[in-house]
Amino acid sequence: MSNKISEVTRRNIFDFIQVEGFWWSGRLEEPDFLSRIFNLDEMPSSDSRFDNAAGDIWQHRINNPYDWSDDWIFNDERFNLLKCDDSNFLNFLCETVHPLVRPDTAEAIKMVQLFNDNLKSDNFEIIEKTRISDKPIFVGHLKLTGKDSIEKKGADIKKFLNAEYVTQQINLMESSIEAAPHVSIGLSKELIETCCKSIFEGRKEEYNKDWDLGRLMKETTKLLKLTPNDIPNETKAASSIKQILGSLSSVVQGIAEVRNEYGSGHGKDGNFRGLQPRHAKLAVGAASTLAVYLLETYELKK
Repeated sequence: MSNKISEVTRRNIFDFIQVEGFWWSGRLEEPDFLSRIFNLDEMPSSDSRFDNAAGDIWQHRINNPYDWSDDWIFNDERFNLLKCDDSNFLNFLCETVHPLVRPDTAEAIKMVQLFNDNLKSDNFEIIEKTRISDKPIFVGHLKLTGKDSIEKKGADIKKFLNAEYVTQQINLMESSIEAAPHVSIGLSKELIETCCKSIFEGRKEEYNKDWDLGRLMKETTKLLKLTPNDIPNETKAASSIKQILGSLSSVVQGIAEVRNEYGSGHGKDGNFRGLQPRHAKLAVGAASTLAVYLLETYELKK
């Protein structure tokens, strides 16, 4: 991830952390917190008495806790939080609100809101990725902009499917594009499956659990009367509409094949090399567009 979060934004976030009285390492001692992100044993010491940062930090923040100021981490050149890669900076912020670090969910959410208020100027955000023991785990990512952005489509889908599973699925799909493209690709296929099955359940119709994704999609379009044969020739722009609808099966087949080869859900050997984030954006965008179209049609025909 390129370095797009400005130093001004980073300083503002660190200033707010101190002003609001949020302890950045939460309930963990500072060496334990930093060890979750950095390999302290391989980082240099600023004290000649110690071989690495692990001993250095222990000496000046645990053994003699007043040697360094409480906000030392924000200006320590070894961690370089003001100028490090965006991914490292976001990872640091997300760790400060991890349930193991900060068990108070209300405080964690307040911190995330504070982070996002500042990150939005650089087009980044921190969102909930999943949950552990009913507590949120967050991930940071670059926001996708534009009228037809994946983020907007995800919000549209959530309006139709409010189930917690679907919401988490979409959040994880969007947030994994940069960090784990194979996860996003795998979830793209699952999103279409979820939408199709939800439509069947909403219509109180049964579907065969043994159907593959192509068959499930075909039967869903029949249920919604979307198949090309259901459009009379006299319909305005019938040929164009038929072409678009006929391509639905190709989109589904393509996503399924990409998922099988490069997505999550199947074991990979040690030489596996996944696709890049731009490929994941293509799969996520196509799946989201298709899901919104199916769900909007389902709502209109209810």
